[in-house]
Amino acid sequence: MTPLDTFNRQTVALTIAGSDSGGNAGIQADLRAFRTLGVHGCTAITALTAQNPFGVRSVLIADPTFMGEQLDAIFEVYGVGALKTGMLATAEIIEVVANRLLLQNRIPKVIDPVMIATSGAPLLADDAIDVLCQKLLPLATLLTPNLPEAERLLGKSIATPEAQRDAARELAGLFSCAVLVKGGHGTGMCAEDILFDGERLALFSSPRLEQPLSTHGTGCSLSAAITASLACGNELLQAVVEGKAYVYESIRTGVFVGEVATVLGTPQRLPMEEIRVQIL
Repeated sequence: MTPLDTFNRQTVALTIAGSDSGGNAGIQADLRAFRTLGVHGCTAITALTAQNPFGVRSVLIADPTFMGEQLDAIFEVYGVGALKTGMLATAEIIEVVANRLLLQNRIPKVIDPVMIATSGAPLLADDAIDVLCQKLLPLATLLTPNLPEAERLLGKSIATPEAQRDAARELAGLFSCAVLVKGGHGTGMCAEDILFDGERLALFSSPRLEQPLSTHGTGCSLSAAITASLACGNELLQAVVEGKAYVYESIRTGVFVGEVATVLGTPQRLPMEEIRVQIL
C-alpha cells in the first residue's frame, strides 16, 4: 500500500449548523464558502429546515445522540483546521456540541450565535440561550453576533458606533474570546464591523451595496469564510478581512435562481482592496 503521507492533503474546516432547503444559508452557504476559499468541508447537521429566501416554513431538529455521533465520526478521522457553529436550535443540541468541542482545545472555533432568521423566524429556542452562554460561548475563539444578537446577549440597545465598540469589549469580557460585532443591520454608506481581540479594537468597513439582489445567508457566509481562512493558518485580522471580502463580492455578484428565488453568487475573486481596516 502507498503510505498516506505520500498523498496530497487538503485543509479541513467543519461546520456545525442547520440545512437550508433553498441552498442559500446554513450548511449550504458554509460549504460554498469553504469551496471558494480552498478547504474541504465537513458537516454536522443540527436541523433540517423547509425554507426559501422569503421564510422558514418548518424545522426538523436532529436527535441529540445522532448529533454527537456525527461529531465523533468527524473528529476520529479528520484533522479539522478550524470549525464554526451556526443554527443550533435547542438546549440539548448545544449541550452535545459543547461537550464534544470541550475536548478539541487546539481547533479555532468561530461561534455564530444564530437566533433569528432574516425573515424573522426564530432559530434558537428561548430556553437554549442560557445554555449557549454558559456552555458554548466560553469555548469560542471568535464570537460573531450581528447587532440584534449582540443586543439579545447583552440585554440592551446598541444604537451608535460607540455602543457597538462597547458591546464588542463587553462580550469579550463575558466570554473570554475575540468578538466581531457585525454592523450589516446598521445604516450608512459603509457596512462596518467591530473586532475586539482582547487587546485592541479594529474597524472593518466595506461599501454598502444599494438594493442588493439578496442578503440571505450573509451571516453564515461570513463566519464560514473566516473559519476557512483560520483553517489555512491565517491570523484573525487577516481572516476577518477575507471573510468581509468574500461576503461583499458574493452580494455584488448575486444572481437570480429559478423564477423568483435569489441567492448569493459565488465570487471569482476576493476584492481585498474594498475592505478598509482601521486599528482604533
